[in-house]
Amino acid sequence: MKRTRWGRLAAGLTIAGAAVVLSPAVALAQGAGESGALITSNGAAWLGGAIGAGLAIIGGGAGIGRIGGSAVESMARQPSAAGQISTAMIITAAMIEGATLFAVVVGMMAVLK
Repeated sequence: MKRTRWGRLAAGLTIAGAAVVLSPAVALAQGAGESGALITSNGAAWLGGAIGAGLAIIGGGAGIGRIGGSAVESMARQPSAAGQISTAMIITAAMIEGATLFAVVVGMMAVLK
């Protein structure tokens, strides 16, 4: 019973999404004398940089959280290896942090070009 409800919901959302995607003439209609640009190139750079930086932060946070959770679980299962697990966890988290910082800097460079 639940499966059919979710299936109907997914089908309805798919149809609604397709209707929005396939009707750009109505969604993006412009009046006479307008330039027709929905967003300027500067605005696109700001939007892209902000979205990119946000996704980088979310991905980095999820990765570090997963590493921390796995490390704690590993230490609980084998307490004698806690030192090695902590060292590996800190090194891996630092690498993810560096990649995240790099991605945020690239996103901010797109914004501030």
